[in-house]
Amino acid sequence: MTSPIRILIADDHLIIRQGLRLILETEPDFELVGEAADGLAALRLAAELQPQVILMDLRMPGMDGLTALERLRQAQPQTAVVILTTYNEDDLLLRALRLGARGYLLKDTGRETVFHAIRAAAGGEMLFSAEVIGRLLSKIEAPAAPSAANSEVLTQREQEVLEAVARGERSKEIALRLGISERTIKAHLASIYNKLGVDSRAAAIATAAQRGLLKR
Repeated sequence: MTSPIRILIADDHLIIRQGLRLILETEPDFELVGEAADGLAALRLAAELQPQVILMDLRMPGMDGLTALERLRQAQPQTAVVILTTYNEDDLLLRALRLGARGYLLKDTGRETVFHAIRAAAGGEMLFSAEVIGRLLSKIEAPAAPSAANSEVLTQREQEVLEAVARGERSKEIALRLGISERTIKAHLASIYNKLGVDSRAAAIATAAQRGLLKR
């Protein structure tokens, strides 16, 4: 039997933590291992409890969620972070992507979407809604003219994989649609990361969007 996904909640509002606890406890494949009221406590508990996924609020007293995410990426890169916030701000979304968040959800998101995001993050995947990706791309200024570097940086297949990732597709879904193996998808992703100078799907989307490599 597969072990449950270990989850840590980081939010300064007790009522939010209580609400999340109640809905997470309805899923047999989730295990809530701890709760933190600020970023510093989240880092301490993450080191102590080794969760697979952290549901992280952005605005918390002391250390905020983005700072905690950045430090966590350095100390525990294997721990996935899903941002769960009330702040519908594109700048925060872009910063979270650059720092490697594996999801960005608003607190009025439905429970099933939260569950999908947690499972995707635990599996090394990333889940962003079409609305979130659309907002991100619409806020990034396109380059005045495509540069030669931009037109040559990715192969056609890598471009297809990158655009699929930006749509929120998982490796298995991309492989099935393109008629290739998941192992090949991972190889393409590794090449994309290397060419863009990033180390995660989220950062690849943010960087590619800024360079005008993603369709609007």
